Amino acid sequence: MKKNIFKTIIVAVLGCMLTSCFGDLDTMPLDDNQLVSERVYSTVDGYNGVLAKCYSSLILTGQKGGDGGDGDLEGANEGYSGYVRLMFYLQELCTDDFIMPSSSNGLRKCLNLQWDASNASVIRWTYQRLYMSIAYCNEILRECTESKLRSRGLWDQLGSECASYRAEARFIRAYDYATLCDLFGGVPYIDENTGVKDVPEQWTRKQIFDFAESELKAIDSDLKAPGANVYGRVDRVAAWFLLSRMYLNAESWIGENRYTDALTYAKKVINDGHYPLAGDYRTIFLADNDKCSEIIWPLVQDGQHAQSSAGTNFYVKAFVNGPMNELYQTGVGSRGWGNVRAKTTLVDAFDADDVAFNTSDTWGNQKKDKRAQFMTALDNQTKNTWDDNQAMTSTFTCGYGYIKWRNVTKDDQIPAQGDAYSSIDFPLFRTGEAYLIAAEAILRGAQGGTKAEALAYVNEIRERAYMSGKYAKVGVRSDVSGDIAESELTLDFILAERQRELASELVRRTDLIRFGKFTKGYNWDWKNAERLGSDVDDHYKLFPIPQTEFSNNPGLKQNQGYN
Repeated sequence: MKKNIFKTIIVAVLGCMLTSCFGDLDTMPLDDNQLVSERVYSTVDGYNGVLAKCYSSLILTGQKGGDGGDGDLEGANEGYSGYVRLMFYLQELCTDDFIMPSSSNGLRKCLNLQWDASNASVIRWTYQRLYMSIAYCNEILRECTESKLRSRGLWDQLGSECASYRAEARFIRAYDYATLCDLFGGVPYIDENTGVKDVPEQWTRKQIFDFAESELKAIDSDLKAPGANVYGRVDRVAAWFLLSRMYLNAESWIGENRYTDALTYAKKVINDGHYPLAGDYRTIFLADNDKCSEIIWPLVQDGQHAQSSAGTNFYVKAFVNGPMNELYQTGVGSRGWGNVRAKTTLVDAFDADDVAFNTSDTWGNQKKDKRAQFMTALDNQTKNTWDDNQAMTSTFTCGYGYIKWRNVTKDDQIPAQGDAYSSIDFPLFRTGEAYLIAAEAILRGAQGGTKAEALAYVNEIRERAYMSGKYAKVGVRSDVSGDIAESELTLDFILAERQRELASELVRRTDLIRFGKFTKGYNWDWKNAERLGSDVDDHYKLFPIPQTEFSNNPGLKQNQGYN
């Protein structure tokens, strides 16, 4: 069992109340205030805290917890600007998965695929948060060296961890750059050697990709062995997983066929065995998922000590409304906001027989596909995301809720941290996706794999979803296997299966682009501001470099279509 030590570090050191030392870590992208007080680095706890800050830059939103003010992005709405919530807007809201009727902070522009370089705050905040994370990683890389540890009298205590601390910071930085590569293409490059007065050079998309790839390969031996790190921190498997995901997208990002590499690294994740598939898909998204075997890299959350309105708190509260708690245990009581619903395309990805919510079977135990988790039982509720006047409204009677995220334990209990904020860890990387990466890579021509092998990977995922075969459980329907025949296994089936398996897990936009279905040839609710959707220009495959960044770096080149 993985120990929850790192979660303790995050919530104790970087949760509700940061000490004055860590309050000095309010670094902004391209800002010249990048030095941390020397007193932070005078103790082992200080180094642990700065490493935790690298991780928590993708988890927390400020220095006080909740929406208590003192946010870590200047001028940003603290509740909206957490990483997972921002990525939902950029990776899910603009796709065939979810609708959010709000127009604040550029959300309507994201929903409609009509953003530009200046009208969507959430695009700017995503860009800034990733660079803030890079800045923290660069900071610990400057300070966690043998010479500095010796000069501070800490080498005997930290010397054995120095290489792994540095490798983890390099990993997080590589993840940040890979994400920037995906979202924005060519972006400025900043590392630990960049001076506070230096104007960063904008690298091409390929240069950013190559850098992230080279970093992930270089740190392999310095990262902890699979399963050897404390919970919440990454090991070698996380690097393998990220490489597999990058290689799968290499053709759409940089025009290079790397599917054989994608298969190689996905199989390393699968065959290593330290992160086996969870026996029940639904347990991956509960408040005690820190005990879930499948999660490779969790973004840890804690409803008492690491509160925010972003993260999985958003995933529970935005996806449900108060009356739902009378029908099943949401884990947030009447606090649901009720402003996110599933689009018809997501609902239709599942067998219609599995969609309906049964108030006497609130976990969906009698469904065939246990991933079909929707709320359909509210009064006057319809599947359509429009009303009788064919207009978008904010009422929850238009569109079904998506309820796979529940702030309860697998025993259907409120977690000890309470129901005010979510305690669900966000599974940023998990093994189930590696199975689908391997299958897709084979279908796209990867060497060293067969279609029979690809079919086995897909059917393993489906058997787990249907809880059949070795996944059967007493009291849970298991009479339908979910298996498909080899003749049914196509790339289009893989895309649909990824939607069923990974909806809301921040990959859908990337998937649709890779399959050539994001801008043209496939439509969904409210794409291009039309009820049934219509095509948009191809320049929307990349987000614009935020216009505000050009005042910091006037040499930046904007992505095509946004000038």
